[in-house]
Amino acid sequence: MAQKSTMKLKAIGTVKNRVKQKPDRGFNWHDVVSEIIIDSSLAQGLDGLDDFSHIIVIYWLHEAADKAKMALKVHPRGRHDLPPVGVFASRSPYRPNPLGKATVRLLKRRGNILTVAGLDAINGTPVIDIKPYIPGYDSAAEAKAPEWARSHSVKP
Repeated sequence: MAQKSTMKLKAIGTVKNRVKQKPDRGFNWHDVVSEIIIDSSLAQGLDGLDDFSHIIVIYWLHEAADKAKMALKVHPRGRHDLPPVGVFASRSPYRPNPLGKATVRLLKRRGNILTVAGLDAINGTPVIDIKPYIPGYDSAAEAKAPEWARSHSVKP
């Protein structure tokens, strides 16, 4: 078994938007416009990012950090009509390291503030990293997934 190592992460910024708590299932994140306020000491690190239409945001699911809610088997999308899968085969926020990842549209950059659309993170969420979305590199040509993962509709 691999030796566990300690890691130290530092937030580079914070999400600011109108969503103050986890919304109900079926909420449309595509319509949410958020600002990502990057630490001003890191602003130069954003140079050139506005040449991209989309960015990848990696963030800490700070309200899902309750280890008591973590399970190794979960129902995808919280739907009990689907068979349980391992937590690593799901997008459950309750995981050993509650990291979120979203590819979002970059609407504009103003200094250390990025305005994005479609970020599924609530107000106050710590941002860990930002990467440019590079077509061809960030998408797999022959990816496969189970039916429940290909369907974008969320059923009650």
